[in-house]
Amino acid sequence: MTDLNKKSTYHPPAELLEKYAQVLVNFALNSGKGLQPGEVVECNVPDVAKPFARALQNQVLKAGGHPIMRLLPTGFDQDYYSLAGEDQLKFFPEKYYQEKANLLHHTIQVLADPFPDELKEIDPEKIIMARDVRKPYKDWLVDKEQQGKFTWTIALWGVEAKAEAVGLSLEDYWQEIYQAVYLDEQDPIQKWREIHDLQKEIRRKLDEMQIEYVHMKGEDIDLRLRIGADRVWLGGSGRNIPSFEIFTSPDWHDVEGWFKSNEPVYRYGNIIKDTEFVFKNGVLVQAKASQGDRFLQQMIKSENADKLGEFSLTDKRMSRISHPMAETLFDENMGGPFGNSHIAIGMAFKECYRGDGCSLKKKDWEEKGFNDAAEHTDFVTTKDRTVTAELTDGSKVVIYKNGEFVI
Repeated sequence: MTDLNKKSTYHPPAELLEKYAQVLVNFALNSGKGLQPGEVVECNVPDVAKPFARALQNQVLKAGGHPIMRLLPTGFDQDYYSLAGEDQLKFFPEKYYQEKANLLHHTIQVLADPFPDELKEIDPEKIIMARDVRKPYKDWLVDKEQQGKFTWTIALWGVEAKAEAVGLSLEDYWQEIYQAVYLDEQDPIQKWREIHDLQKEIRRKLDEMQIEYVHMKGEDIDLRLRIGADRVWLGGSGRNIPSFEIFTSPDWHDVEGWFKSNEPVYRYGNIIKDTEFVFKNGVLVQAKASQGDRFLQQMIKSENADKLGEFSLTDKRMSRISHPMAETLFDENMGGPFGNSHIAIGMAFKECYRGDGCSLKKKDWEEKGFNDAAEHTDFVTTKDRTVTAELTDGSKVVIYKNGEFVI
């Protein structure tokens, strides 16, 4: 595990952190409209990113909002999972989380993982058990989001461990962040609005095409997924900063083929590399990884984690991310020569339903193939691939090749 006492050799300038906070608070929240006066925002910030916590708090206050600051301790998880018994792992203060879900209008989550392999020796079953018990809280927020009463966004803080993992100095790693988030622009929010408009146009074209299936084929993939008439495509909502992807939730019942991921996944204090998946009749029938396979096998044992919840494409024309960052938030938005594709096992996005989702019951979501799970983990390929849409009239149209949409 990374040395707790190791001192960072680079510190991001205060003026850039202020810009970063402005993008999150004044653009990302409220689906690109920014925080409104009187709204409550919970800011979850790891302790190593304390300067960012201050910038976020101050920006929320300037916008007239109410910040709830949570400074999260890093380096504690190994002790927690080593010492906690089953009753402690399953402890869920329901009333507390219900009131919290009722209170919040938004959350800002900052990712800062100074110990990427902290939990590699911990029994994966304990990690998944603790994760699953908190699913009701996630469900309450999803329901509130569907009603248009809650939004969230996620951002990255650079740490030595992740910089080392991808062969960069900490300063160069931060330069990648600045560039990806357009903090080097005089007005990054205006740039994000332009990207948002371009994504809306691509989504509009996809939604009008009446796509029944998509078929991705390339060196690392041969996968056919059913989309269907009741789906819409999403992207550019401010949920992740940066976010260049266009995505939807396929009908999990009808997924066939195989997929290989060439970007490592850093998840729950574990590292998973070179993942290979095979799907048959919508279910994951084979999964393996060159590293982290033990954890992967436990992950897919979780309820409905053996089904797809998301399919995504990133257009290289939007993304300035050209270097792996050892963090899914950035790696799933990679640009480079071929853009990227990713799939996510586990939870689907109900926002991808074309209609009033608030009127649907659990069995309705199941029938429509929106997967319900506590798990949601993305697996990314940056290899070349072509995506062909099969339309309801039986025709076929190439919608993505050479790393960009061609519609």
